[in-house]
Amino acid sequence: MARRAVEQELSRERILEAARHLFITKGYRAISMRSIGQHLGYSHGSLYYHFKEKAELFYAIVVEDFNRLAELLDETMNRPPEEGVSKVEQLMLEFIRFGLDHPYQYEIMFMIRDEELLAYCRAEQGKCFDLFSGMVRRYLKEEGYVPEDWQSVPLTMFLSAHGFISYYIQDKIQFDDVKSAAMSHVRVLCRSL
Repeated sequence: MARRAVEQELSRERILEAARHLFITKGYRAISMRSIGQHLGYSHGSLYYHFKEKAELFYAIVVEDFNRLAELLDETMNRPPEEGVSKVEQLMLEFIRFGLDHPYQYEIMFMIRDEELLAYCRAEQGKCFDLFSGMVRRYLKEEGYVPEDWQSVPLTMFLSAHGFISYYIQDKIQFDDVKSAAMSHVRVLCRSL
């Protein structure tokens, strides 16, 4: 009965959200399961009902965030583009929007510097890049670009979008605040295709 009450009150989602925020603001090493529990107003034992250890909790955050981004990119490629915007421009804008509107998630996904944690992120980063690259390649093939571009262009576009996000994320700027700059950035990059 007690476990069921804890499960209902302290959801996995609440733990993930609190841990995500604490890992970013205080650093992974400075945070313990006990401190996450205290932040939520629960004993650390209640966290172990959902996660065996801090590393498992961190990895759950990483996987959840990458899955969310993958869903957004997939939705973007499967809907008609806005007037005057190509599919690949729309894809890049959605990637930038995600990064700026979800800075804690983006920082954990792509900007974490802790060597131990990079091991958890690298595989998911690779899957995300493969998905992004596949979408860009599909667009390039549909638009008749030469095969040489199919290999180099996706990385250039990915790194360019990441650079844009990295520049603005430090100032906690939302996508809507820099939407016109993002559109200009993406258009200049895509014009060179």
